[in-house]
Amino acid sequence: MIKKNRVLILILVGLLAAGLVSGCGGQKDTGAQGEKDSSEKIVFKLGHAVNEKHPYHLGAEKFKEIVEKETNGKIEIKLYPNNQLGSGERDMIEGIQLGTVDIVVTSTGPLSGFEKKFMLFDFPFLFRDKEHAYRVLDGEIGQYVLGLLEKQGIKGLAWYENGFRHLTNSKREVLAPKDAKGLKLRTMENKVHMAIWRALGADPTPMAWGEVFTALQQGTIDGQENPIPIIYTQKVYEVQKYVSLTGHVYSPSVILMSKSKFDQLPDGYKEIILKAAKESGDLERELITKMENEQVEKLKEVGMVVSYPDKALFLEATKSVYDEFKGELGEDAKLLDQIINMK
Repeated sequence: MIKKNRVLILILVGLLAAGLVSGCGGQKDTGAQGEKDSSEKIVFKLGHAVNEKHPYHLGAEKFKEIVEKETNGKIEIKLYPNNQLGSGERDMIEGIQLGTVDIVVTSTGPLSGFEKKFMLFDFPFLFRDKEHAYRVLDGEIGQYVLGLLEKQGIKGLAWYENGFRHLTNSKREVLAPKDAKGLKLRTMENKVHMAIWRALGADPTPMAWGEVFTALQQGTIDGQENPIPIIYTQKVYEVQKYVSLTGHVYSPSVILMSKSKFDQLPDGYKEIILKAAKESGDLERELITKMENEQVEKLKEVGMVVSYPDKALFLEATKSVYDEFKGELGEDAKLLDQIINMK
């Protein structure tokens, strides 16, 4: 009897080794070590800071659609807008490092705190237009900077877009740098952005986006700066009277993923993730541009005073920012000149 039992045990061990006997499968723990078994379902959480009407979310929906379709549902992407996975973009990026968040769509504003070279894209009036920005970001410079995040445990999947940033406030029309003097403005926690507004005589105040609307409503701050789709979809017009189309910074965005979780995927899944990121990023950029063109007129319709300042005056007033921060880029400071001189 004992010999028979031993024989049965040996048979079962052999079957397990051959993969012929297994558990019931089901959802895979995305934090498990080792390469994923492509027979098991994987669920990733994707978060961002804005609402479902913003192109971030629409791009994320496209990303989800492509990934789930091309993996035959073996990877599921769950979307969490409106800071559901953290108190702000920086918090969600830290979540990627901690393993509590899998994927994030974020502006690059907080990223210079993780990798200093992201500061490269924060300089005022660096990009002439969007086409100039796309040539840089989708080319060698953009891919180089994106790759620098890997040493922080973050995989940069592709570039999205936030757009050119503009100023809103509740006090007065801003047509020249002198008009910005004394305004208390919310900025991201980004020292280059803050230096821009100090150079213009304003009082920059870093604040998580989730706190901004209430602060504007209560008069704790006078204004903020963001691209038009944020200003419109987040209903900033309900608590701000003036918008000045300064276009002082082009703000790219990125879709990021936990590097460890990306590395655990089979190569075929990695390719699908990267393809989905690129295609969804292209769509998101198109949506941003379309919304910008439409929503400036909508802001006028809801009562905002839209101003078209002389950007040359603002450029001249913020040249000191280049002198202040160019040195922090080290050897990569030469990339600034390459960007400026790119045809």
